Amino acid sequence: MTTDGLAADRMLLNRTSTAERVAAILRSRISEGFFRPGARLAEDTIGTALGVSRNTLREAFRLLSHERLLTHELNRGVFVRTLTVEDVVDLYRVRVLVECGVVRAVDGVPGTDRLVAAVTDGEVAMRRQDWQALGTANLKFHEGLVALADSPRADELMSGVLAELRLVFHVMADPRRFHKPYLARNRGILHLLQQGDGPAAARELELYLRDAEEQLVAAYRHLQPPPFE
Repeated sequence: MTTDGLAADRMLLNRTSTAERVAAILRSRISEGFFRPGARLAEDTIGTALGVSRNTLREAFRLLSHERLLTHELNRGVFVRTLTVEDVVDLYRVRVLVECGVVRAVDGVPGTDRLVAAVTDGEVAMRRQDWQALGTANLKFHEGLVALADSPRADELMSGVLAELRLVFHVMADPRRFHKPYLARNRGILHLLQQGDGPAAARELELYLRDAEEQLVAAYRHLQPPPFE
């Protein structure tokens, strides 16, 4: 076996590596709410801002399309995906399995610095009435919960789930009313973890996730046009 073929792939490897970094930047921006569902991502503008080639950016778009964050429309371009009710239900199914599973398995008192920071950021955002930042702090709290598993694979999975979730949040007409109660519930879950009671924290978290799913599904269904009779 020779390495001639691998040597020829060197440029592709470099481009893909850069594309993955670009995808990570765009994924983070989606998670933070800077790109809304339905927004068109202009290749020229984004490529110039990031200083990357068109081919690299297109590879990043392809990666994010595979993660269900973007969609390509023929002759129109690349758009941030608009999720469906079915997407919401599936996202929360995954969240219950992963987040509650991690929290339930907590044994003893874990390190909670990331969780404390996320709650603090949420409190600052609420005082400033910055509801987008409050939503971001909430997502960071849940990232911190999964990080308790100390599993890079779980972290990677959750990163994609929470980026999709940000696209779901945009459906809420009153983000203050939606996000504010969950900040207090985050504090409650944090308190239980600081007491070393993972099972109780998992029970509270599952109720929390079920309530959020119900609210979001109701909001999506309210936006759907009534069926023809």
